[in-house]
Amino acid sequence: MIAHLQGKLVEKTPTEVVIDCGGVGYNVNISLHTYSLLPKNDLIKLFTHLQVKEDSHTLFGFFEKSEREIFRLLISVSGIGASIARTMLSSLEPKQIIEAIGSGDVATVQSIKGIGVKTAQRVILDLKEKVLKLYDLDEVAMVQNNTNRDEALAALEVLGFVRKASEKVIEKIVKEDPEASVESIIKKALKNL
Repeated sequence: MIAHLQGKLVEKTPTEVVIDCGGVGYNVNISLHTYSLLPKNDLIKLFTHLQVKEDSHTLFGFFEKSEREIFRLLISVSGIGASIARTMLSSLEPKQIIEAIGSGDVATVQSIKGIGVKTAQRVILDLKEKVLKLYDLDEVAMVQNNTNRDEALAALEVLGFVRKASEKVIEKIVKEDPEASVESIIKKALKNL
């Protein structure tokens, strides 16, 4: 197993890099999150995950060790391959993925291209306990937030607003004020819809 690569950055694109380590160039697949963290200088170190298949050996690189751990958690879920896990880490910050899984936020996980409702639910079902334990998250606070958001969303649907539009507005409100009550979320959402 190759744990990390350290060497000269030879090529760089948003999806892959080539690192020269002692005269050998390693092609490493990366996420947009890692791409955004790559230093300007030539020397870099990436933590890696080697995927061995019948017909290929593929290296995935991560600037942060924590991102690699999240990647490994994601690929442990049935139906999530390395490319979908990389897409997830490119679409959302690792912290956002952890929070979405920890709070059981199916909508956020499902918002990632290539992930349907059933896969999003499976990710949360399979990883929620591990994520809460590993990242020492306070489940009560996250569930409370989620409950307020869900209640506000349900109320807006009853009032006749389209679910998709309401979700976008409510997500924005909850991001700005995570402690918002159901009433205040609904009032703010009504002003924006």
